[in-house]
Amino acid sequence: MFMKNKFLSSLWGQSQNLTWQEEIQASGETYRHENKYLISYHDQDSLRRRLSPVLALDKHVKGDGYTIRSLYFDDYWQSAYEEKDAGVLMRKKYRIRIYNFQDHYIRLERKKKFGAYIYKESAPLTRAQVEDILLGHYDFLKQSPHSLAREFYIECVTNMMRPRVIVDYEREPWILDAGTVRVTFDTDVRAAVGSFDIFDAKLPTLPVLPPDKLILEVKYTELMPQIVRQLVPTGALEYTAVSKYVLCYEKTAYKHGFNYWFDHEHF
Repeated sequence: MFMKNKFLSSLWGQSQNLTWQEEIQASGETYRHENKYLISYHDQDSLRRRLSPVLALDKHVKGDGYTIRSLYFDDYWQSAYEEKDAGVLMRKKYRIRIYNFQDHYIRLERKKKFGAYIYKESAPLTRAQVEDILLGHYDFLKQSPHSLAREFYIECVTNMMRPRVIVDYEREPWILDAGTVRVTFDTDVRAAVGSFDIFDAKLPTLPVLPPDKLILEVKYTELMPQIVRQLVPTGALEYTAVSKYVLCYEKTAYKHGFNYWFDHEHF
């Protein structure tokens, strides 16, 4: 039976006795608020008209937006999925992210979450390094100058961190105050199947949202400006805590073992 290696805990705080808030203060990490809403395309049109005079499209946008593809990882115990499903307050997940299916900007990311607060770290990767990870060759991560890559190595060799699902979607990002406030529309959220080759733009995909729905995300540091609060009347929107990873993981549940058939009562 596998036992989780406790060595990793030393990488998360000064000691096992620290509270989560004390670890945040000790690390110097700046957490941001993240609110998610399930909205209709009609809502999107209305919000876009209200946002455009005040917020600006992200400078990286060409046309209406860009495609984000993320390869999510989980450990032997499926901790990222199970902790989200159980509503655990403090959790983390790892992913490799690319844009528009291209390989010139690749990032290994770790997203920490504390309730509605998030903190994201990243480290650069090359295409060859991603291919090594997919082949199970992790040793190069030990030599990385980025602590995130070294910690990911520990996860891979001690907790059997492995690829789980590819998540694709189209993003339209609006920003205010040099990015301290970020409002994004994420459409056509889908799970890619058939391979973990994130550079294969032709992978078949499975949609995970109702046809008339998309995800609105509002992220900000400290306090949301009053003008944005008025532009985005969150009280009229459907708040959701479901993550894209969970949606896509569950959409591809048939790949993860026989429990799928019992859980979904297919016979």
